[in-house]
Amino acid sequence: MKLGFLLAKLALLTMAMTVSGCQFSAYLEAGLEDAGIALSPPPMAPVPVTSDAEFSQMEQRVHELVNQYRQAQNLPPLTLDERISTQARKHSEAMARGEMTFSHDGFDNRIKAIGQSLSYRKAAENLAYNMGYRDPVNQAVEGWIGSPGHQKNMVGAYDVTGIGIAKNAKGEYYYSQIFIKRR
Repeated sequence: MKLGFLLAKLALLTMAMTVSGCQFSAYLEAGLEDAGIALSPPPMAPVPVTSDAEFSQMEQRVHELVNQYRQAQNLPPLTLDERISTQARKHSEAMARGEMTFSHDGFDNRIKAIGQSLSYRKAAENLAYNMGYRDPVNQAVEGWIGSPGHQKNMVGAYDVTGIGIAKNAKGEYYYSQIFIKRR
């Protein structure tokens, strides 16, 4: 059953690649570009409950790591925007609850919702999920850096971002990062 589920996920994406034991997907405004996929290992221990404060700290850590990477590429930092994070968080939560597949489905709706309060020129999205890692945030960001589609979004001409993380009962963390270039 689990293998069938994972194979179905593989069928959703057009290109497969193992990246740090995580599953990733990148969406560029010009169209869907599946940057890669890898199967997550089973959890190493019982799943601890994660509080909203812990998710907030994890989201902040993603922001810090992405900006550190941008700085190393001589790029300006991205400003974290709660309006964008709200949309990213809703998407991560829906994937974690199984209400939608690990995909960019609904990206246009997320961007329209953001556009109601923030004027933008272009947008992109990185997704990841993983489980069983001591430092799941670092694992996700390192996977994005090692994946051409994700890395392209990370170093793109964007100026604001939003990050949302959620976890399901199996211990899988779902990450959504939306990149925005304001007008």
